[in-house]
Amino acid sequence: MTLPRYRDPAAPVADRVRDLLGRMTLTEKVGQVNQRMYGWHAYERADGGHRLTEAFRDEVAAFGGMGALYGLQRADAWSGVGFDDGLDARDGASTAALVQRHVVEHTRLGIPVLLVEEMPHGHQALDGTVLPVNLSVGAAWDPRLYAEAAAAVSAELRSRGAHLALVSALDLVRDPRWGRAEECFGEDPYLAARLTEALVEGAGAAGVGVVLKHFAGQGATVGGRNSAATELGARELHEIHLVAARAGVAAGASGVMAAYNEFDGVPCVANRYLLTEVLRERWGFEGIVMADGGAVDRLVRLAGDPVAAGALALDAGCDLSLWDASFPRLAEAVERGLLSEAALDTAVARVLTTKFRLGLFDEEPARAVAVGDGGDAVRDGVPPAPGASTARHQGRGGPDAGDVGERIARASITLLAHDGAVLPLSPSVGRIAVLGPNADSVDQQIGDYTAPQRPGQGVTVLQGVRAAVAPGTEVTHARGCELVGDDPTGVPEAVAAAAGADVAVLVLGGSSARSRTTVFDDNGAAVAGSATASGMTCGEGVDLADLALPAGQLALLDAVSATGTPVVVVLVQGRPHALPELRGRAGAVLSAWYPGPRGGRAVADVLFGVHEPRGRLPVSVPRSAAHLPVFYNGKDHGYRGYVDVSDRPRHAFGHGLSYTDVEYGPPRLSRSRVGADAPALTCRVTVRNTGRRAAHETVQLYLRRLSGGTSWPRVRELRGFVRLLVAPGAEAEAVFEVGQDTLASLDRELAWVVEPGTVALETGPASDRTAGALLEITPADR
Repeated sequence: MTLPRYRDPAAPVADRVRDLLGRMTLTEKVGQVNQRMYGWHAYERADGGHRLTEAFRDEVAAFGGMGALYGLQRADAWSGVGFDDGLDARDGASTAALVQRHVVEHTRLGIPVLLVEEMPHGHQALDGTVLPVNLSVGAAWDPRLYAEAAAAVSAELRSRGAHLALVSALDLVRDPRWGRAEECFGEDPYLAARLTEALVEGAGAAGVGVVLKHFAGQGATVGGRNSAATELGARELHEIHLVAARAGVAAGASGVMAAYNEFDGVPCVANRYLLTEVLRERWGFEGIVMADGGAVDRLVRLAGDPVAAGALALDAGCDLSLWDASFPRLAEAVERGLLSEAALDTAVARVLTTKFRLGLFDEEPARAVAVGDGGDAVRDGVPPAPGASTARHQGRGGPDAGDVGERIARASITLLAHDGAVLPLSPSVGRIAVLGPNADSVDQQIGDYTAPQRPGQGVTVLQGVRAAVAPGTEVTHARGCELVGDDPTGVPEAVAAAAGADVAVLVLGGSSARSRTTVFDDNGAAVAGSATASGMTCGEGVDLADLALPAGQLALLDAVSATGTPVVVVLVQGRPHALPELRGRAGAVLSAWYPGPRGGRAVADVLFGVHEPRGRLPVSVPRSAAHLPVFYNGKDHGYRGYVDVSDRPRHAFGHGLSYTDVEYGPPRLSRSRVGADAPALTCRVTVRNTGRRAAHETVQLYLRRLSGGTSWPRVRELRGFVRLLVAPGAEAEAVFEVGQDTLASLDRELAWVVEPGTVALETGPASDRTAGALLEITPADR
């Protein structure tokens, strides 16, 4: 029997899609652009295993198939899934195979379903690897290391049957009051672009497609308010907020997720300029656009009813829904003349193309062991589906994924301030007091969008310190205060511990740990009041007006520093908190961000000098919320500052100290003049280590436009970075190849071109400590 063309693996993908699309009914087409079911509603516990629910069977039957299923293996407080009823490492793959087999065998055309999982910083599933959050990744300034992590976690995700990973990568921390700051790589578009490329390439190496979120400008909402309005012009959008998306698309991303916010008054999910003109016509993107959760339904206020809302989004360029009630009614939209079937076909074709490219049609789902109902249930221990990754990526993350996560945590720890004496600590110091509300909690160091962790897993800062000290060294502990509030009752115990110690390690900061008492919006964001009650200070839906550390933490800091014991402050946090002047109160300040489950060991390694501090700030640290914004690359209007306080950040973008001293020479250009049509030169800078320990330097290259160009210039713009390891007493040279990408700016048509004028190429260890060399860019015809 001759196979249908779409079943022929040797046929071109476009031919297979065309053949399959021609066989589909209107109802089946609508089914392919829908992802309205929560994956955890697709199965239930049964006879020691799991079986498919009637709700899942009905959903498949209603549309003759299923486009995508979101979060089959998601587990957290919002979904309510835990180890008692969820899919752990033993049965995740077999249940995914069961889902796939049912869809293929119980539909007319046998179109497989895309299994979509959250992978914000690791796989959000029981026994899934948890990586440090994106701010930690940004602080490491190491795309190669991040690509390795993305590959390892993606292999784990693929081994459990999933195909698409949803990953925050495109948002920037332009206002650190925003609760989702932890999901960003930082405030800079160049750094975010390089890490987005690494993400896509790493995941692709493991056979997983990436859906990048959020498109676009969600990090620029007014007041740092989640899902609120933005006031972006087209130039700001392209210069800052589309750079990482453009890089991710060029690297081969499978999809982008349309954000909740609007651009120029039009919600992103219905913004034809963004989704069609820019993304597809300018950039040539061929993947899918997915709506954010329930975003299409929000269009009812504009469109009038769910049918019109779905038509509005799809016609603008949105291909796949997420949990909404509007896309299931697209057939009505066609029948009412609100949407052409040709437009629907275009979206369906993109979804089918994604399935073909990821190999779904050419893998037969594994046959699960039957339990009492004709094969629609599985027992624990069923082997993973064919094509699954090796066992080292299964279990509780596997050594590869967990180890690379710990390496990111170490690389991201940033020494913000140091008196030159207190660090590194000696393992044989007589007595150490480890204090503070974040000293002994794994949950508070792993960030938002994480699954429940098995008891006893992970390493807290307290545990890391205890494991690092020499025998005979006493380590005491007191919490001192709660994360939020100003209750002073725990302070005396902490003061007593500090007073009797040789050094106090004070672990402060925030938490994105959700709990069963947290109340959630329909899309999973925490409701502000309940978040505060459960101790959350960061995460989706947890925005702050005041960026200072809570009053109780500041009181604890003052009380401990008043003992005269040397103090080291470690900040475990998901955003850059505004810091007071700590000179005289702390001998050293480190930011560990949310370093992941093993973060306590990484912190201890840096405290005791086993590893040098090498993190660099991916964001500017403010002095207070009152003088935001403080991002380094604002417009260069020559502002002279406030009358009452400094307008400068407490610590600038790119800042980070080490345990040694380094000196930077001036940048040296191979040419002082280039043509705009073919700019090519090198920029070199020598870094000398004048101290006694190895230096891990991140040499940064900035562009500063002094004359020429279409628009008013920015203060400076990151355009490159090189990581160097310099031995004590030695020197090394950072070499930057400077070409069109380095020198380009946006012209009047918002195209990236090299414009004539004079620029300074600046190098240094941070955005506020640079030296420059002038470069003249002549017109193309000269």
